[in-house]
Amino acid sequence: MKKMLGKKILIPAFAIVILVAGSSFVKSDFFEIAKQIEIFTTLFKELNMNYVDETNPAELMDTAIKNMLDDLDPYTKFLNEQDVETYRINNAGEYSGIGALVRSFEDKLLIIEPYKDYPADKAGLKAGDEIIKIGAISVSDFDNNASELLKGANNTAVEVTYNRQGETKIATITRAAVEVDAVPFYKMIDDKTGYIVLSRFNAKASAQTKEALIDLKTKGAEKIVLDLRDNPGGLLSEAINVTNLFIEKGELIVTTKSKVKKFNSEYKTKNKPVDTEIPLVVLVNGSSASASEIVSGGLQDLDRAVIMGARSFGKGLVQRPLKLTYGTQLKVTISRYYTPSGRCIQSLDYWNRDEDNNAVKKSAFKDFTTRNGRKVQDGGGVLPDIEVAATKANELTTALLNNNVIFDYATNYFYKHQMDDVANFKFSDKDYADFKTFVSKSDFSYETKTEKTLRAAMTNREEVIFNDAIENDFKTLLLDIEKSKIVALDDYQREIKSKLQDEIVKRYFYREGLYDYYLKNDDAILAATELLSNETKYWGILK
Repeated sequence: MKKMLGKKILIPAFAIVILVAGSSFVKSDFFEIAKQIEIFTTLFKELNMNYVDETNPAELMDTAIKNMLDDLDPYTKFLNEQDVETYRINNAGEYSGIGALVRSFEDKLLIIEPYKDYPADKAGLKAGDEIIKIGAISVSDFDNNASELLKGANNTAVEVTYNRQGETKIATITRAAVEVDAVPFYKMIDDKTGYIVLSRFNAKASAQTKEALIDLKTKGAEKIVLDLRDNPGGLLSEAINVTNLFIEKGELIVTTKSKVKKFNSEYKTKNKPVDTEIPLVVLVNGSSASASEIVSGGLQDLDRAVIMGARSFGKGLVQRPLKLTYGTQLKVTISRYYTPSGRCIQSLDYWNRDEDNNAVKKSAFKDFTTRNGRKVQDGGGVLPDIEVAATKANELTTALLNNNVIFDYATNYFYKHQMDDVANFKFSDKDYADFKTFVSKSDFSYETKTEKTLRAAMTNREEVIFNDAIENDFKTLLLDIEKSKIVALDDYQREIKSKLQDEIVKRYFYREGLYDYYLKNDDAILAATELLSNETKYWGILK
C-alpha cells in the first residue's frame, strides 16, 4: 500500500511539469521546477513511510498545497472534486438542494436566508435556525463542510434537526431544483425610472439584465438605476455582455495582461446594444468586486453612466480554472485586467507584503482620463462620481456584521414583533437603544488597529524605558478605546441602522420585500433617482 503511494504522487507532479510547459519560463526555470518537484516527492514518500504514527496522505497533501498557495493571492486556489462542482454550480446558476443560504460552523449549520417558496422555506425553516443534525449525522462529527449533505437529487427527502430560540425541532425537506437568478428583482421606481438589481455574474446575468431592461422600457422607463452593490463578480464574458447592453458593438471594455502571451487579450462588445442613450446610474459599494468593477469601470471610462455609492472592492485580477488529475482543478490568477482608459483597479498588492505578511494596500494612484476627458484613477477600486455616505463601510459596522451581532439581533427581533406591511416598518430610536443594550450584553468584541499596535508595543517592550507608569498609561489608553467603541455605536448609528433594517425586513418579506423597501427608503437609490430627475446635473457630470 505504501509503495503505491509514491506512484500516486508522481502523477500530479508530472501534471505540474506539463502545466507549465506552455508558459514563458526560461530553461533555468524548468530545471528548478523539476528539482523542487523531485525533492518534494521524495520527502512526501519518506515522510508517509517512516513517520512514527500513521499519516493521512490526502490531508498532508491538502495542507501542503493550501500553504503554498496562501503565499500568493486569495483567489489562486486548489479545487478538489467537490469544489469543482460548487464552482460549476455558482457559474451555471442552478443546482438541486434545499434552497437556502447556509453558513458552516464547527458544530452547526446556520440558516442565513431561506429563499422564498423553495424547499427550506416550505418546510418552515427560518433565518437563524441552527441545524445540528442531517439525517443521523451530527454536524459536529462531520469533518468536511456538512452543508454538502443538504444537496441531492430532486424529490429526495432529507431530515434535519435544528435549534430555534432554545427549542429543538425536526423538519423533513424535499429537495428540488434551485434557480439562482442573476437579476433577483427589477421594478419601476417612479413613472419614468426603472431599477434593476444585478446580484451576480453567472451564466444568466446578461440575458436576465437584458430582459429586465426591455421590460422596464415597455413600462415607460426613460432612465435606469443598475444596482451592483454587494455583487462579488463572476464570469468575465457576462460582464462584457452586460456592458454591451448600453454600449455600441465593437467598443473595447477590458484588456488583460499576463506574463503568458496567450492570456493577453482585448475584450470588445460583440452584440447589438439595447439602448445607448438612456440615462444610467450604476450603484456600487465596497463589496462590488471583479466583474462588477469591469462593468462600472467600463461605463465610467466611456462616460456612459454616472457611478454612485462608495469605492468598490478593488479586484483587478483575472482567474482561470486549469484542469489537473483526478477531476481536480487549479483556479489560478493568470492576469490583471485594465479598463478602457488603461487603469487597473487592483487595490491590494499581494506580492509586496508588510512585516505581518499582510498584502500592502495601494496608496499612490495614477491619473487617467475618460473618453470625455474626466479624471479617473487606478488602484483602490472604482471611485464613484458621486459618493453616498450611507453606502460606505466602516470598521465597527463590518465587525458587527462579521460577528453575526446584527444577524442575531434581527433573529430575536423577528420572534418578538409582528409585521404585516413593509411600508409601516420603521426602526425607531427606542429599537436602536435596545440594540445597543443587546451589543453590551453580548460577547462581541473587535480589536482596532490602534489596539493591536498598543498591545504589540506592550508585548515587545524595552525594559530600559518601559516602566510601570508608562505601562499604566498604556492600559488606561486601551480602556478608553474600549469605552469609545460603545460611543461609536452612536457615531455610526445611521450606517448600522441601515444594516439592521435590511436584515429585519428580509426576515418578514424575503429579499423581494427588501428590494421593495429600498425603493422608498434606500439613500443611494433615492440619490440616484434625484440625480436622474435633474438632466442638467446628470449630463453635466458626464460632459
